[in-house]
Amino acid sequence: QVQLEESGGDAVQSGGSLRLTCKVSGLMTTSYCLTWIRQRQHGEREGVAGIDSDGIATYRDSVKGRFTISRLNADNTFDLQMNSLTPEDQAMYYCAVGSQVLYKMDGYWRCDFDDMGQGTQVTVSS
Repeated sequence: QVQLEESGGDAVQSGGSLRLTCKVSGLMTTSYCLTWIRQRQHGEREGVAGIDSDGIATYRDSVKGRFTISRLNADNTFDLQMNSLTPEDQAMYYCAVGSQVLYKMDGYWRCDFDDMGQGTQVTVSS
């Protein structure tokens, strides 16, 4: 079973930056997708960014040009660099891993994840 642990969440002002990190353990497959998901208070869970073992990356439209997801690093972590944060980015952020590469459905890249972390809170004040 894959275990995931997020870190890096914090409170920042609008326009600020944060780097979230997900530590991955137990990933045994060479084909996988890594993804960051967020959930705002009283909101639904939504995909933010994803990348797979082939290097294909995808981003939610609202974060394109501001967020960057990394590939799996040598220390089995992957990151989400978030710049130009706005109050709309405030949410609990979760990392998740799937045992297949990204696939396209209805015009969108998707990661069918099997495991998800406990989350890290990002707070953005205006």
